[in-house]
Amino acid sequence: MGDVKNLWSPAHQAVEDGDAAELARLLDSGADPNEVCCGMTLLAHAVDYEADVAIQAGQEMEVTLIAVLLAYGASPRIVGDAGKGPMDLANEYQHATAERLLQRFM
Repeated sequence: MGDVKNLWSPAHQAVEDGDAAELARLLDSGADPNEVCCGMTLLAHAVDYEADVAIQAGQEMEVTLIAVLLAYGASPRIVGDAGKGPMDLANEYQHATAERLLQRFM
């Protein structure tokens, strides 16, 4: 098997890795907090990641990545190519903390 090409941008990879420190470093270095990659905004990706990881682990849903992105100016109003925005995903996952946090930035 050949090498599989990573389609994620560095910031999206930081979200996928759950690495809030790397995400903040990338954003602080100029990464676009509203970037869309593979049809998702960073913020929608963060909602999806944090909810999915918590569900799989049977733990409480966190908002660390979401908060970092909002602090760097990510807009919860932007919808990616996939047609779902961060609030749509928070509603689907019943991620109430994310919904309340996103609502503060609407």
